[in-house]
Amino acid sequence: MHFPYLDIIIRSVVVYFFMTIALRIFGKKELSQLNTADIILILLISNSVQNAMVGPDTSLIGGLVAALVLFVVNFAIKKLTRNSKTLSNLLLDKPEVLIHDGKLDFKTLSRLDISHDELKEAAREHGLEHLTDVKLAMLEIDGTISIISADQKHLKQTHYKRKHNRKNLQNL
Repeated sequence: MHFPYLDIIIRSVVVYFFMTIALRIFGKKELSQLNTADIILILLISNSVQNAMVGPDTSLIGGLVAALVLFVVNFAIKKLTRNSKTLSNLLLDKPEVLIHDGKLDFKTLSRLDISHDELKEAAREHGLEHLTDVKLAMLEIDGTISIISADQKHLKQTHYKRKHNRKNLQNL
């Protein structure tokens, strides 16, 4: 006995995990602030994987089954990562220390491709003039840079969204 939409379910799960792994490889910094090129990329990816999920079934029910499977898998993954440290470590990024007590972590900054100018911009967004005034700067899992100042009077409720390097976008 063959369930008519089993193929769509399997394909949708495979595409979901492929996209999760691809986003994990390309990093959280790519998600921090969407620009026109990023939105176009997302639209093109969604169009390219749509056929991989539903195959020859272009019916309304086929599309709804694929969407439902994606919602269910996403919900299940969120529940599992919340309850399993091992799975959470495997699937989710961790915050990264960029500056500690005014000292820049050049190795991490290089690996994450974060420029000195981006750090200075983030510091200014938080009301700080110099990077030496930063007690702690972190690249959060959502791509934002949060900053704690050495002088607590500079604390501001702002969020710096990391911008993409323009020259990298021209290569798309």
